[in-house]
This record gives sequence, C-alpha cells and structure tokens, in this order.
Amino acid sequence: MDDAIIISDIHLGSEVSQSKKLIKFFEEIESGSRLVKSLIINGDLFDSWDFRKLKKNHWKVLSHIRKLSKILHIVYVNGNHDGPAEIISHLLGVEFLEEYILESGGKKILVLHGDKFDKFIADYPILTRLADNIYRLIQKIDKSFYLARMAKKNSKTFLRCSELIREKAKKYGEQKKVHMVCCSHTHLGLEDNEGKIGYYNSGCWTEEPCTFLTIKDGIIKLNSFVQKEHI
Repeated sequence: MDDAIIISDIHLGSEVSQSKKLIKFFEEIESGSRLVKSLIINGDLFDSWDFRKLKKNHWKVLSHIRKLSKILHIVYVNGNHDGPAEIISHLLGVEFLEEYILESGGKKILVLHGDKFDKFIADYPILTRLADNIYRLIQKIDKSFYLARMAKKNSKTFLRCSELIREKAKKYGEQKKVHMVCCSHTHLGLEDNEGKIGYYNSGCWTEEPCTFLTIKDGIIKLNSFVQKEHI
C-alpha cells in the first residue's frame, strides 16, 4: 500500500482534461486494486471558475473525489488556476491548503503547486496567457500529444522556467527543513534525487501519458497511468 499518491493539473473545464482516464484511475482506488492511504491533489484541479465549462465527465471526477473522501484522507493543494477554493473543498469533503507536509519512512516531504516560484507569470501575464492558449490549441489539434511534448522540450523559455522552479523549490525545501519537495504546475513529470533536497514533479492529466507520484516508505516514484485489465 502506498502512503500517498499525488496527482495534479487536471484542469477540469478545459477540452484537454483527461477526465475519463482519471475516472478509471479513481475507480481502481475505490475497488481496492490500487491501495493508498492518502490522495493529494497538487493544484489546478480546475481550469477556471467558470463552471459552465464543466462537462459530464468533469462532474463525475468531482463526484468520485467526494466518494473517495469517505474512505481515505484527501488533501487539495491550491494551484494558480484554482483560486480561493475553500467552498469547493468543503463540498468535496477534502482538506484545502496552500502547502502540505507529510511524513513517510521517516522523511518529511513538502507538497506545493510551485506557481509561487514562477516569476514569468507575474512579470509577463499577457505572454503567459498567449503561450497557454497556443499550447492548448496544439493539444487539441494533435490527439497523440506528440507536438505538445515536443513544444515543451524545445521551448527554451519553458525549460528555463521549469529549471528555475526546481532550483527555487529546493532552496525553499531547505528553509522548511524537509527532505524532498513535490511540485506540479509545469506539466512536466520529473525526478531529481541530486543534492540535499530531492525534487519531484507530478506532471499532468491534460495529455498522454497521464502521470502521478507515489510515495511509500520515504521513496517517491514518477508513474504513468496504465489502465489495469479486469479479468
């Protein structure tokens, strides 16, 4: 049994949210085929606060979170797309925080979205929105998500931003006196065990492969979701 699972950047309300896959993922937890003590949603559960954009499967995701909250501990960490989500957290029956520290295998692990380390958003809000819209368009056009992955890997600005977030997160982790930091925000799954502070990023559920982090006995692993076959 995992001590915790971290998912992030689901962006319910957007056309690229992989909500059907997330429902299957939740069903595995509900059925007991995937065992875990805690579920952490590390930001950007929603794409915006315009609930008119939520589709049927998006509402189903919220319903599953409500059901899961009755059988395991769920923490909802605020992301830059979520806004003040206290009301929704109460409706879903989950704990709402700006950041969260859990202990596993004698290790302290800090979980936060990571947007606080993204200076580009604050300095260039218009460019950020433009780049975000272009990225979404690429995801929508190319259902294989190959172009979206290539765009991230070949964007010097994106890679520099991702690297800065990692560096700042590690420094922040030292200040908080934790062993590891788990962020999201960049949509880029990552494992970095170098240095004093380990850094991990849970990726996203807006393109394939959908990724998540598992934590067990102080060990964090990046995983891709593969639907289990039912015999």
